[in-house]
Amino acid sequence: MIGVFDSGVGGLSVWKELHALMPEEGYVYFSDSAFCPYGPKPAEAVRARVALITDFLISKGAGMVVVACNTATAAAISWLRSRYDIPFVGMEPAVKPAVQYTKSGVVGVLATAGTLKGSLYLHTLANFAGSVKVVEEVGTGLVELVESGNTDSPEAFALVSKYVKPMVEAGADNIVLGCTHYPFLLGPIQRAAGPGVAVINPAPAVARQAQRLLPASDASSRGRRGSAVFYSSSDTGVMQELVRGIDPKGEYEFEGNVKL
Repeated sequence: MIGVFDSGVGGLSVWKELHALMPEEGYVYFSDSAFCPYGPKPAEAVRARVALITDFLISKGAGMVVVACNTATAAAISWLRSRYDIPFVGMEPAVKPAVQYTKSGVVGVLATAGTLKGSLYLHTLANFAGSVKVVEEVGTGLVELVESGNTDSPEAFALVSKYVKPMVEAGADNIVLGCTHYPFLLGPIQRAAGPGVAVINPAPAVARQAQRLLPASDASSRGRRGSAVFYSSSDTGVMQELVRGIDPKGEYEFEGNVKL
């Protein structure tokens, strides 16, 4: 099976792309909503949770793990690859395509504090930003909106606008979503940005990378093909709502309040 995890339900935006690209594969997803958000937490604390979750996913049959969390990728992807003998796919900051597509010479990055401080993001910025101006905004409170299921309300639009409008006013014509929760706020983000601004979601590229690496995983560890089981360290109400919104016809299993 393909294991997928996030600090909460945001990683379902990545599972959506994985499932669309590889609907025949089996998936096991873990939402660490009881410990969400990861963004403000120290890297050591994130790695401790990530280790427990990875062990759990492997125990459920995962032969590959997609780290569907920008903060966890920044804090732990190299550490995970050195510790476990299975493929890992992390979230890549989509600065490179934003820099390629910009016509104004300004791009925005909306992310968590943990992602913006991470070496992966800083390395990507140094390698690809060049002379392009990068305007960063920490989306404080946006993860919590998604975790509560409050993604398309006046409150959501007001908070999104607080972060998006300064980037647009600075001239950004491309905005990178640096957190897997943020695609669930795509409607408010696009409305706040306006029609002349492209919003870049890295999840499709991550799914393609997982597909490329899939043959390297152990076929004997795959579960029932086309199945998906969703676990959470908290309740599963919002998770079930989002999963059914992604695939209304799918028959999935959910288990909440899992203690790791």
